[in-house]
Amino acid sequence: MRNKWIGLALMLVVLISGFGLRSHDVSATTKVPYQAKVGTDTLNIRSEPALQASVVGQLKEGAVVTVTEEEEDGWVQVKNNRLTGYAAGYLLRRTDNSGQTAGTSSSTGGKVSTSPGSTATVTADSLRIRSGPGTDYKVIGSLKEGQQVTILSSQSSWLKISTSSKTTGWIAKEYVDKGAPLQTHSSGTGIRGKLIVVDAGHGGNDPGKIGTTYETQEKDLTLPTAEYLKQELTRLGAKVVMTRTTDVKPSLADRVHVSEANHADAFVSIHYNSSETKTSGTLTFFYSETKDRPLANAIAAELSKAGSGLRSNGVSFGDFYVLRENSMVSTLVELGFLSNAKDESIVRGSAYQKSAAAAIARGLADYFD
Repeated sequence: MRNKWIGLALMLVVLISGFGLRSHDVSATTKVPYQAKVGTDTLNIRSEPALQASVVGQLKEGAVVTVTEEEEDGWVQVKNNRLTGYAAGYLLRRTDNSGQTAGTSSSTGGKVSTSPGSTATVTADSLRIRSGPGTDYKVIGSLKEGQQVTILSSQSSWLKISTSSKTTGWIAKEYVDKGAPLQTHSSGTGIRGKLIVVDAGHGGNDPGKIGTTYETQEKDLTLPTAEYLKQELTRLGAKVVMTRTTDVKPSLADRVHVSEANHADAFVSIHYNSSETKTSGTLTFFYSETKDRPLANAIAAELSKAGSGLRSNGVSFGDFYVLRENSMVSTLVELGFLSNAKDESIVRGSAYQKSAAAAIARGLADYFD
């Protein structure tokens, strides 16, 4: 049985500087296998997708690997010559920087005004926002086709932009053009009648994170929390579809398929976290600035008012499969750190799980109002 920890990767993503998971700048989907380069001085390759797993080898910055599998919580399986094992996905960056995959929009050739204060509209299915003008800079967010941005400055083939949610960063100039933005907001008609897909993370032979004090398995927390969330949403008049109701492990693609096949109004993935350092609290992830972040903001706001004993650490960009590949409004919520004795003690109780579920339900209701 694999003990899966997201560890320092998520802690860095959320609490230090909003690190983004490195990938190509334009993508509709990310399919394995693909080539990637090591983006850190030394990358540990482990025998299992877990921080406590033994190190079977190391690779230096710039080494090229083949990614053969993506795990649910950010680990990837890689191969480099005779070396095969698992690595933290956020420490890799894809090498196909053109980023064109099946279904992505064509390049506009960068024919857009670069004057400060002018606006541009994204023409690619998904466009990465980076911290600097180049693919070596970390990803700090993403934009969907049709989203409008304000241009602040330009450098070579890159534009410094600001989004409607006040995120500032750099995007590839060739994937924007003039034009009106698409509108992607909630309908404002309330949550009653809305179809929500609730995804209990992990399951089956995948326990997820393992508590360091009580050896609590993440999968044993996500399912009851998801059930409590279903109860709350049903009480509010929403329709709910679960990705799993028993101890099984749907594939990541299957989880996304449930969302899209049911034309979900929203998709919420329930998880619990872990870190090598003493980190505490909840954490709400979004992928798309325009499609997903408003929902993540609404849920994080309600979690901060829940009075459950754990603080909300707000929202962060997250390059997770169930968000990245999901065309429906989606968010992934981490509800406490199993590596923290206090957090683990609290989240094990049904009172906390019910409180967290109620807060998520209120966040969804706020989003649709």
